Amino acid sequence: MLRIRKDVENALKDKAAVVALESTIISHGMPYPANVSTALSVEKIISRAGALPATIGIIDGDIVIGLSADEVEQFAMRKDVVKVSRRDLPIVTARKNWGATTVAATMIAASMAGIEVFATGGIGGVHRGARDTFDVSADLQELSKTNVSVICAGAKAILDLPLTIEYLETYGVPVIGYKSFEFASFYSESSGLPVDVRCDTPDEIAAIILTKRNLNLNGGILISNPVPSEHAIDNKLIEQNIKAAIRKMNKKDISGKEVTPFLLSEIEQATSGKSLAANIALIENNALLGAKIAIAYSKII
Repeated sequence: MLRIRKDVENALKDKAAVVALESTIISHGMPYPANVSTALSVEKIISRAGALPATIGIIDGDIVIGLSADEVEQFAMRKDVVKVSRRDLPIVTARKNWGATTVAATMIAASMAGIEVFATGGIGGVHRGARDTFDVSADLQELSKTNVSVICAGAKAILDLPLTIEYLETYGVPVIGYKSFEFASFYSESSGLPVDVRCDTPDEIAAIILTKRNLNLNGGILISNPVPSEHAIDNKLIEQNIKAAIRKMNKKDISGKEVTPFLLSEIEQATSGKSLAANIALIENNALLGAKIAIAYSKII
């Protein structure tokens, strides 16, 4: 069920630098054509930095490690692409469906293929109101048990960030701040929440990853990489827009997998597209850091 593109397979055999990328951003995270242009731009950034990108998705039940440009276009255009997390993997593969992998599912697929480094936008986390709804993203559980290092701009701003950090601590997930002592806040540079350790170079991060693997401590490592300052949005403004979007969501009785896409769309409209621009900038920024960490890691394994 695992189909690895030949150049990715060869790179992994040679212990070269490979960076995994998710496909949910393409199918469910951004509008067309920004989703396609961003996905291809991210791949180019990784390639130019000297690593090999491998976008992951499910095609007719096969878990594909390294989508082609044509396949990326299809993921952006098709209406029948299922949003896939851990629980959905056996269903989508058994039924030979198309599936866009979330952070959790991408981690699983990357681990199957032997890819250590995965760059995304923002992880899922503990949702606001989770004390009543128990709505917690499967991404957090995956980070606690799957051996993949994830570069992100923190958790999505629509979430309860303090509880998300608490959850990661409880399950033993190291949180590294790249050139920052604070956890990134997706659209904003900082959440005011401390990380476990600050690292100022990709080499420092690669050393921590390797040490965790050598200690046989299962689970991921989370690398928080703040959005570039020129694209950052003020925390107070974003918070106002999030609360308004949540009120609208509750009136419409939206739940489950539809929550995140709905809120992100509402915030984009409220910020006149600034949130989408920030989203694209942070993903590209994470891809570049992912390439640098993958290269540093490939040199020491």
